[in-house]
Amino acid sequence: MASNRRILNAIQSFIPIQIFIGYCFCVSGFLVNFIQLLSKIIIWPFHKQLYRRINYYLGTLLWSQLTFIYTWWADSDVTVFVDPKDLEYLKHEYALNLVNHRYEIDWLVGLVTAQKLGILGGSKIVGKSSLSLIPIVGWSWYFTESIFLRRVWESDKRILEHDIQQLISGYPDNYNFNFLMACEGTRFTEKKRSESMKYAKEKNLPELKYHILPRTRGFTLILQGAKGKIPGVYNFMLAFTKDSASPKFRTLLKGRRCNAQLYVKRIPVSEIPYEDEKKCGQWLQELFQEKDRIYDHFVQNDTFDGLGLPKVTLNRTYYDILIECFWLVIIGVPSLKWFLQFLLVSTWFAKMMFVLVIILGYIIIQGMINMSVIKIDTKSKNTK
Repeated sequence: MASNRRILNAIQSFIPIQIFIGYCFCVSGFLVNFIQLLSKIIIWPFHKQLYRRINYYLGTLLWSQLTFIYTWWADSDVTVFVDPKDLEYLKHEYALNLVNHRYEIDWLVGLVTAQKLGILGGSKIVGKSSLSLIPIVGWSWYFTESIFLRRVWESDKRILEHDIQQLISGYPDNYNFNFLMACEGTRFTEKKRSESMKYAKEKNLPELKYHILPRTRGFTLILQGAKGKIPGVYNFMLAFTKDSASPKFRTLLKGRRCNAQLYVKRIPVSEIPYEDEKKCGQWLQELFQEKDRIYDHFVQNDTFDGLGLPKVTLNRTYYDILIECFWLVIIGVPSLKWFLQFLLVSTWFAKMMFVLVIILGYIIIQGMINMSVIKIDTKSKNTK
């Protein structure tokens, strides 16, 4: 069995195979983006609810190709520790998911979890404005109404107030959205943690071992702007076990298996003093102290088991593999046919030019992966 897996990984690591997968994703992604653009121009000004329904499914057509890479291509899994009642709430309500931002693919694990719960189309992020410029992924986040900030509090305040109120007031019935939000404002590194703890000492805040101090004002403003219509905030804690491959997107492309564990706990918004900015900030600081204790438990035990939440199995669904097969048939098969015909009838010069185009395409795909190493942002630098 292990030898079969090694052979499969060798095939998956073959660069032409990866180029082909990337090619199908890029062509389908640009097609989805084009349809999203048309819907923005033609439908958005006249019927925002219809626009949101359409883009709910367009987003699913795109994100499912990424969840396919994690779940099926790399045969990776997510073990969830959660109260089953909280999962049912998450499926049927607007939600704000507060994540720990330590890994290159933490955003992808969030999408995988949403896909298994059947809420992938409503997934959004709170991120820095440059992310909206990333072709395909960033553009789709823009069209599906993620919130993008500029790290200048005056403008970010207006953006947060406007965007969250617009979403809440006009979202279609029987559709829900969930925001992925990293209050730390950047991916964890030990250097950043040390710098953050210097500030913590100045403010007499407890030291965090595994997190950076959260930036609180954006979180508070979202809850205030939602006016109680976001009923649940979820504490998401992600970690990868010791037997997992390195949690990176390139690792997944090579077919290496990642084993993620996810701790999820719902906090009713009614228990959060969001109307008072100072009290809400203190509440968020205490939540991150709790996050630190939870992650320390994982470091010591290589599992979130033992923290009082049962292990819940999220079964794989077949939607993402069916969607991937759909794109391969629509785009991949005709392209391979054309490629073979081209090799048979083209001149050597044309073949050389084609190879150069392939190399250029591979470089572009690698660049997109680098750009997609997402540093989810939540606030400006002056909002600590």
